[in-house]
Amino acid sequence: MLEKQIENKLTRMVKQHGGIAVKFVSPSFAGMPDRLVLLPDGIIAFVELKAPGKKPRPLQLARHRLLRSLGFQVYMIDGVEQIGGMLHELLTP
Repeated sequence: MLEKQIENKLTRMVKQHGGIAVKFVSPSFAGMPDRLVLLPDGIIAFVELKAPGKKPRPLQLARHRLLRSLGFQVYMIDGVEQIGGMLHELLTP
């Protein structure tokens, strides 16, 4: 499965839950996650998408640590089967 297919499934599933999964591009701050997930009630998370078995680059891992240190949820998804679990975690009080 290609990363793009996983990304498309993510955006569809987030939309089904009333949210949006915005493509996140930060030219002046490389290594940021691919998508910003915005869900009802102000729920925000960052999602790094990879093809199955692929790993984030060291700079990406550093950005994930930075975002987590600021209190944000950051997910690394390399398979469509992980999307439901992520959404369940974000939407469960």
